[in-house]
Amino acid sequence: MTPSEATSMLTAAFTSSTNTLQIQAEQLGINAPTSITSLIDGVLKLNTVSSELPAFDSQLLSDFTKLAMNPYHSAAIIVFALGNFVVFQISKAESENEKSAPYQPGTNTYDPKVASNFYKSRPFFVFGRVLKLASLTAIFNTGIVWDWLVLGKLLKDENYTALRKAEPRRAKEALKLCEQLGPTFIKLGQALSIRTDLIPEAYALELRQLQDAVPPFSSDKAYDVLSKELGVKNLSEIFSTLSEEPVASASIGQVYKGTLRSNGKEVAVKIQRPGILSEIAIDLHVLRLLTPIQTKLQNAINRIETTQEDIDTAITLVDEWGRGFVAETDYRLEARNTVAFEEAMRKRELEAVCAPTVVTEYTRDNVLITEWVQGTRLDRDASADVPRLCGVAINAYLTMLLDTGVLHCDPHPGNLLRTTDGKLCILDWGMTLEVPPNLQYGLLEFIAHINTENYDQIPQDFINLGFSPPDVSLERLQSSGITDGISFAFRQLSQGGGPKKIQERVRDEFKERYGDSLSDEEIQKAARAEMIEAMETQLASEGVDVKGVTNVMEEMSKRNRELFKLPPYVLYVARAFSTLEGIGLSIDDNYAIVQECYPYLARRLFTDRSPRAKSALKQMLGLGESIEVPDEIEITHESKSASTMFQSQTTGALSSKKEKGMLSPKKLIEMSEGFASYTAATSDVDRDGAGQTAAAAEFAKLFFDPDGSTLQDILVDETARLGDAVARSTLKGALVESLPARAAAAALRAPKNLLDQSETLSKFLPDQLKRTLVENPAKIPGLVDKLLSLNSEDEKILSNAEELRGALSPLLSNAAANANTKDNNENVEKNMRSSLADFVADGAAGVPSIPDTPNLLPLLNMLSDADTRKAVTEQLPGVANLGRRVGAGLLKRASYRAEKQNVLVSDELKRILIDGPIALANAIEPDEPPSSAGDSE
Repeated sequence: MTPSEATSMLTAAFTSSTNTLQIQAEQLGINAPTSITSLIDGVLKLNTVSSELPAFDSQLLSDFTKLAMNPYHSAAIIVFALGNFVVFQISKAESENEKSAPYQPGTNTYDPKVASNFYKSRPFFVFGRVLKLASLTAIFNTGIVWDWLVLGKLLKDENYTALRKAEPRRAKEALKLCEQLGPTFIKLGQALSIRTDLIPEAYALELRQLQDAVPPFSSDKAYDVLSKELGVKNLSEIFSTLSEEPVASASIGQVYKGTLRSNGKEVAVKIQRPGILSEIAIDLHVLRLLTPIQTKLQNAINRIETTQEDIDTAITLVDEWGRGFVAETDYRLEARNTVAFEEAMRKRELEAVCAPTVVTEYTRDNVLITEWVQGTRLDRDASADVPRLCGVAINAYLTMLLDTGVLHCDPHPGNLLRTTDGKLCILDWGMTLEVPPNLQYGLLEFIAHINTENYDQIPQDFINLGFSPPDVSLERLQSSGITDGISFAFRQLSQGGGPKKIQERVRDEFKERYGDSLSDEEIQKAARAEMIEAMETQLASEGVDVKGVTNVMEEMSKRNRELFKLPPYVLYVARAFSTLEGIGLSIDDNYAIVQECYPYLARRLFTDRSPRAKSALKQMLGLGESIEVPDEIEITHESKSASTMFQSQTTGALSSKKEKGMLSPKKLIEMSEGFASYTAATSDVDRDGAGQTAAAAEFAKLFFDPDGSTLQDILVDETARLGDAVARSTLKGALVESLPARAAAAALRAPKNLLDQSETLSKFLPDQLKRTLVENPAKIPGLVDKLLSLNSEDEKILSNAEELRGALSPLLSNAAANANTKDNNENVEKNMRSSLADFVADGAAGVPSIPDTPNLLPLLNMLSDADTRKAVTEQLPGVANLGRRVGAGLLKRASYRAEKQNVLVSDELKRILIDGPIALANAIEPDEPPSSAGDSE
């Protein structure tokens, strides 16, 4: 039999069998087979009801008998049968599990173990999803493997040139794949778009275009969900109007615009996509199954050995994403998050930021209704105040991260609106991250250390923040070069401009280092060679035989994986702030997100009275660590931080720590300006100067609040130190350096000089009389000089005061340009310089200049505004309280001075001069203020 004849016979047999089977199927009410491939499926269905069949047509049996005589035909029948059986089972599993999931929506409901047990009993459902994913990604995966394995590894291209050149094209393909694979992979693509440590830069850039690009599901299904959730048959019972089509469609749900019949308010009606939790759950389960394979392939491509820790880290990453995705399906949680954020912002008086008002009576599992927000996307709005609102957004997210402890994790441009009244509205609170207090203060300390370039503390910060395992030694972290990397990154970020301008600056630095004449490729090779040399030096310092290392970069990568890890929370923080930076850069090419963070940091550290925040503020201002208070000194309450310091200083050697650093006037001015900027920007929409009035009120509260503040503590401390230094400088000028003082000193020393020159006269006077009338008076000028001498600390304090005056004067003058400053400055200086001198002696001419004081008239002009003046005068009752604190600080500073000097020979007198001021200071200092929640940290 020829092949042609065999083919004809096989076709005829299948055709005859199909016709016969069609008649039998119709008799039983079964859909008749319409093709050769559906024949087998029909046979399977007929077999399930064989007991009900009438006499089976012998022709059908004859046809199958003939086919079975040929083993190839039998194999084909079996393959067709198995294929259709699998397809049937997959279709059946998908139908049964379309809306079933192993867990419920919620923040803490995601459980991979529960999911694993759930899907073990549903193998065809899992296999069907894997098969679909494989079919959609087959071409893409084949291209990747071809570029890596064939064009790279087999052709021994160590740089994998083909793979890297194809990245831009492959990245575009990956973007389309995410959209085809569904909501889970769209969310995954968005999360990966900020992880350039996991995927190439080209892929990250393409995936950033994903903004919930999901086609909407039918409005009929949406209305059906809405009716069932609200418990009504006719939606017109609740809505007077409801849009026929969604106004927005996202991966989890879609939004319709409507009007409530009860009050006529326009609302946004968010309806969840049917079966979305089931779809997310199966995808996450499949991702966990495929993650080990993907990790091994990725490490192989990068020529890195895969360890179990690598696989565990990747699976942990999937689980962290899973928790966020599942939480987004809980609309009741989203409603609570929205309400909580709005209340938190009002409590903190951030009037320039808001969230949609939730219509709580209609909140359901799959429906969320909020009042409609009139506004435009922040990145598309051309209003003049958009730059200010970018700052508001940064401050709002920092407040969430470092204060409220609930961070909005989905800040893509579509979720940030500029309202018609000039506020920032943040939408979509489904995905949030809880930030515990310990982590918040760890981040504050880390920021403070970076800002003050205190890089010695960075290794400990990395451990505190979870960037390094707790068992890693600080010495290893320090020697790893982490501080150099942090310093470089912070310097670049502070200059702004985003990745593009950072790359330009780095290129310019490299050209300056390696030579302008080199091409980019030559510069890259030179930089690589220098980096490898540095790595070899580091490895050698750790005792590694560099000559025995075949690949230095691989060895360093392995060692760095032992030192560093990426905690899951960083994913969400990085995503939030990278999105905000992108919006800022779209408005200003030189936008620097680090600088935008400064106002919030200033406000937080100025107002937070917790010990860790106080320590961070002191470091920011150059004051370093607080001095430990010895047990011998009783501290009555924590608010006396300035006094406590002086009490500890009074005992000198009893303290184990070194004396703290000096206040940096530059940092104080920077943080004060940042505080004012934060308050002015976030307190209102800043129309008619309302924000500036609020800033003045907040400053007044900081300075004069009877309950005190961290900044007030520091300023009381520094005022006492300055007062002491100024008094000593003035008294020394009057009693030591002035002409009358020098004349008096010469007169007191004259008798002793005479006795020293005449041995006969010296022997003539009795010893007691000589000590009383000659020797002791001669010592007085030296004792006074020692008592009033200025040490390096005093000189630095006076220098800082002069620097502070120089910085403040222009600010105040600019605030009131019409003020007559010249005469006033002269009068103030004259009065202050002469007051102590007039009291001491007639030696005013010998009094040295003390630090100039800023003109007060500009400040008075600033207070001419009625609202500002009212805000400031409300705090005036705290002036007396502040005066007592300053007085107590001066007394304790005097006690400290008495303890430190070695001139007073009488221990009893010295103890009186030490204990007396302390007792008096404790008597006049204000009572203990109410403790704050943060003090317990």
